[in-house]
Amino acid sequence: MEFELKILGSASATPFLNRHHTAQVLTVGNHSYLIDCGEGTQRRLVEYKVRHQRLHTIFISHLHGDHFFGLFGLLSTMHLQGRTEPVQLFGPAGLDEILTTQFRYSHTQLSFDLQFTAVEPDQHRLVYEDHRLTVHTLPMRHRIPCCGYLFREKPKRRHLDKARLPEGLTAAQLSRLAQGEDLLDEAGNLLVSNEAVSTAPNHSRSYAYCSDTLYTESTAELVRGVDLLYHEATFLEEMRDRAATTHHSTARQAALLAKKAQVKHLLIGHFSSRYRDLEPLLVEAEAVFEPVELATEGKTVSIPE
Repeated sequence: MEFELKILGSASATPFLNRHHTAQVLTVGNHSYLIDCGEGTQRRLVEYKVRHQRLHTIFISHLHGDHFFGLFGLLSTMHLQGRTEPVQLFGPAGLDEILTTQFRYSHTQLSFDLQFTAVEPDQHRLVYEDHRLTVHTLPMRHRIPCCGYLFREKPKRRHLDKARLPEGLTAAQLSRLAQGEDLLDEAGNLLVSNEAVSTAPNHSRSYAYCSDTLYTESTAELVRGVDLLYHEATFLEEMRDRAATTHHSTARQAALLAKKAQVKHLLIGHFSSRYRDLEPLLVEAEAVFEPVELATEGKTVSIPE
């Protein structure tokens, strides 16, 4: 099953040339999760051939426009295309009021159920769960309430090893072993241990999205060891004071957090429009942590099992 992140937008407050406002799609199996929805996101979805029908869950980090101004347009397009499947939307309180006002004055009544859940940006809590994964909020330190999101695949079943299976097992017994159960007799005594006839399960993958934030060391404990970390890197270290004033991070600070958290792979993004060339941000991060990549438009990162 695939576990793949696609970058739709990498710019900070002001879009620049081929850099658009923040948006990402995490695809797990046949389900896609939209993370932030800056202006023009639906055009990026078309460009990168991500079907609206696969989007059932949307996560918004905070209510600065470069992270959600594309949401009304995307939802309206879903409506115009006759969508009937519900959409689950997670974000800070007030997002529902903004959308309600837009829909009211545009006389739009959606053809599908939009299920909004207000998150608490200052808390690390489970906010979403399905049969594939769990999603927890990650507290960010920004000028307004803001959170990141931590996506973790659920533990997977062990693999039955045919060479280890006793002879004479019924189809029902094999099914129970395949579900991860032990086989017991009527008295409750162990007949066959699942672990004894199976091999280790595939790796459960993880992705942490750290949106706009000051460098915060405590975040490292919440994302420790994740397979892929995205962390904003709006500025170079030479503008560290500017980063602090605007509640953003530098490329070096993003790398420091990745190193402290012992993550496997780092993506940096949310680049200031003052940087025409992004290579210096990559070089600055690589001096502290590797591997690291620029989260630029169209980049796809797949995490193997």
